[in-house]
Amino acid sequence: MELKHIYDTVKETFDRENHAREEGLSLSRDTIQFCANSIRAAHRGDADESRRLLTAARDNVRHAHALLEPYPRIFYAGFLQDAEKEYAEAACTMALIEGEPLPLPDDLDVGTAPFLNGLGEAVGEMRRHVLDLIRINKLDRGEEILGLMDDIYYLLASVDYPNAITSGLKRTNDMVRSVLERTRGDLTTAIRRLSLELTMKELEEKLKG
Repeated sequence: MELKHIYDTVKETFDRENHAREEGLSLSRDTIQFCANSIRAAHRGDADESRRLLTAARDNVRHAHALLEPYPRIFYAGFLQDAEKEYAEAACTMALIEGEPLPLPDDLDVGTAPFLNGLGEAVGEMRRHVLDLIRINKLDRGEEILGLMDDIYYLLASVDYPNAITSGLKRTNDMVRSVLERTRGDLTTAIRRLSLELTMKELEEKLKG
């Protein structure tokens, strides 16, 4: 029995899928790297560099979408969704640090579940930002950021769907709750310390007078 025509058909199909998968993996890895560097730049206060890297990440995500859409089995294999999550995290981190409105999933062209998990991960980055603010005594801004972290926690907690739909959002929000409480404790301690310092300074001035 001659089966070469079957082999040729299978080989052609798998060659296309494998090529798309390899290119998609490369785009996803580069996207994750762009996002990590964008977050780093945002924490350093380099908004222009952060936005440049976000643009590069966005272009990669869109390219990967176009490349993989003909192959649903590969599109939803997971690595593209990981890249979408990292992109959402970087975009939300940048918006929160700069005091800009948070984007929506459609604004970023990412899935809803990767977006929400990325938003949750951004709360972890906000803890780092609040600690930076504590070091320079910008406690009012720290309280503002803490309030935003709190809002995000309650938003994520209100999304009550199975993990198969949300891609493990409950686990992400458990992390958010832990980060939120530790940050609240650190900020409360800093506020009390500053209040004590100001009280002691006022007392010292009175004694000098």
